[in-house]
Amino acid sequence: MMLKVGLTGGIATGKSFVLGVLGELGCEVMDADQTAREVVEPGQPAFEEIVEHFGSDIVDEDGKLNRAKLGAIVFNDAAEREKLNSIVHPKVFEAQARWIAEIEARNPSAIVIVDAALMIETGSYRRFDKVVVVHCEPEIQLQRLMARNNLTQDEAMARISSQMPSAEKLKFADFAINTSLGFEDTRQQTESLYQQLTKL
Repeated sequence: MMLKVGLTGGIATGKSFVLGVLGELGCEVMDADQTAREVVEPGQPAFEEIVEHFGSDIVDEDGKLNRAKLGAIVFNDAAEREKLNSIVHPKVFEAQARWIAEIEARNPSAIVIVDAALMIETGSYRRFDKVVVVHCEPEIQLQRLMARNNLTQDEAMARISSQMPSAEKLKFADFAINTSLGFEDTRQQTESLYQQLTKL
């Protein structure tokens, strides 16, 4: 029987690294952020709806969405963020469902891992058999985000505080991975998680 696992955690906590290791170990993995980028490409249904609502100012010369402009609007306005999510999330769920159905058809005993930052906030974690929360110490998260996205401390804090705190997310976790001690330690925890998932 197929095992569907949701992987989540705050920004810059190391989700992508954990997802990569699980992929190496043989899980079927999907990055929902990547899917979200695909469903807003020109010609995709979410693109038209976003431009209709937010206006053509958010489209670049190359005809694609200017993610920075759109980000600036939604980061500072909860209602606009809700609106964007209400356009994008259903399209992402549809793409996930198609992908999971394809895998199930070719490998019914697969372990499928979907990485989605807002899984708990949107309630979509209920669609999974197990939930894994990736987290790290708040100071480490802040440093990683500043370094990765070249942000000031205030900018990074604003992004982190726009998300549900890790402590809240952990209440929904069947498994948790703490990435505070770096790559090698995280890899060991992820391998141990994989062993536990294969038993299920």
